[in-house]
Amino acid sequence: MNETVHSLPAKTALTARKTRTPTRAASPATLPAASVAPSRTNDPARTMAGILEVATTEFAEKGLSGARIDEIAAATKTSKRMIYYYFGSKEGLYLAVLEESYRRMRNIEAKLNLDDLPPEDALRRLVGFTFDHHHGNQAYIRLVMSENMERGSYLAQSKIIQELNVPAIGAIDKLYARGVVQGVFRPGLDTIDIHASISALTFFNVSNQHTFGLIFKGDTRSEQALAARRDSIIEMIVRFMRTP
Repeated sequence: MNETVHSLPAKTALTARKTRTPTRAASPATLPAASVAPSRTNDPARTMAGILEVATTEFAEKGLSGARIDEIAAATKTSKRMIYYYFGSKEGLYLAVLEESYRRMRNIEAKLNLDDLPPEDALRRLVGFTFDHHHGNQAYIRLVMSENMERGSYLAQSKIIQELNVPAIGAIDKLYARGVVQGVFRPGLDTIDIHASISALTFFNVSNQHTFGLIFKGDTRSEQALAARRDSIIEMIVRFMRTP
C-alpha cells in the first residue's frame, strides 16, 4: 500500500482520453544491489522521503500536468535521473505522492484511540479530527481534487489504496456498532455513507473556501468562523446518527 524501472513508460489509454500509466516506485529494499544509483546520500529512504515532501507541494499547487520534475529536483538538491531511478517517471512519482498522502492520514486516524471512548464521544473526535486534518493539510485536499480531475485514473492503478482505506471504514464500523448496541445510534445506517458524509462536509470547507467566501462575502477563514463551522459539522453528523 515493485519493481525498479529504468525508463519512462509508454502512453496507454486509461479513459476516453490518453493518460500515462504511472510506473510503480521502487522502495529502497527492492533496488538491485548491482545497480549504480545516481545518489548523493547513503540513506535512500531519507532521499525518497525528501523528494515526496517537495513533490507533494508541487503536484498540489500545479496538478500533474503543470508540475515539473526539474523544479522538484532543484528543490531537493537531487537530479531528474535520481527521481526517475526511484519513482520510474513523473506519473510514478505522482502516484507515490497520492499514496503517501492517504497513508499519513490513515496512520494518524489509527492513533485516535476511538475504542477507548463512548460511541458519541468517539464520533465527535473522529469528525473533529477530519475537519482539523483537512484544514491543516490543504495540499492533501488539492491533490484529491487534482486526481478527481484525472477521473481517478492514476489512483485506480495503486496496489495499496484499498488496503490503506480499510481501517477508516473499520473504525466507523466499530464505533457505530457499539453505539447501536448501547442505543445511542439509530440502526440501519451504512458506514461507507457515514464516511462519505464526514468527508464531504469537511472537504468542502477547504475546497470551496475561496469561492464560497467571495460569493457570500463572509469571513470563512477566521479562527472564530472555523471553530463555529467545525462545531456545526460535528453536531450535524451526531444528530444524523443519534437515536431519536
